[in-house]
Amino acid sequence: MTYLSKTLLLCAGLALAACTNADRFGGANGGAGGAGSGAFEPGSAQDPKSPLYFQQTVGDRVLFQVDQSTLTPQAQVTLDGQAQWLTSNPEFNATIEGHADEQGTREYNVALGARRSNSVQEYLVSRGVAPNRLKVVSFGKERPIEICSEEACYAKNRRAVTVVSVVPVS
Repeated sequence: MTYLSKTLLLCAGLALAACTNADRFGGANGGAGGAGSGAFEPGSAQDPKSPLYFQQTVGDRVLFQVDQSTLTPQAQVTLDGQAQWLTSNPEFNATIEGHADEQGTREYNVALGARRSNSVQEYLVSRGVAPNRLKVVSFGKERPIEICSEEACYAKNRRAVTVVSVVPVS
């Protein structure tokens, strides 16, 4: 029994000792360097070449006014960032999804979503993105991100979302 107790204590001590240095594998970034080295995890929101960075930092959506497909100055700023990112990352294509709020008929909102996605596409092309890298689709009012009958919800649903994807290998 004494031998078994000593062995268990030794194993427990070794296990605890192995946990004392949380940075033993080269940093909090999974070995990509020290915490202060400016390194990032590939594919993360900090990686400027990742779709997550595009979505969260550049911005993947622009909003529209009621019954409008005209880009606001704020939308143009976001789209300038999108154009720059797409130009710098030719390995990605984009699908521009047009959306509308729940007001109006299904047909009207599908057409409005199409005008919104086309408006974004035309702006990105005018900023140097190759047209063959962009695809448009309209969901009308079929994919709301907010569901309620209030202006705050309607405003979030009047949008165009740019979804990036890797170019298929031919």
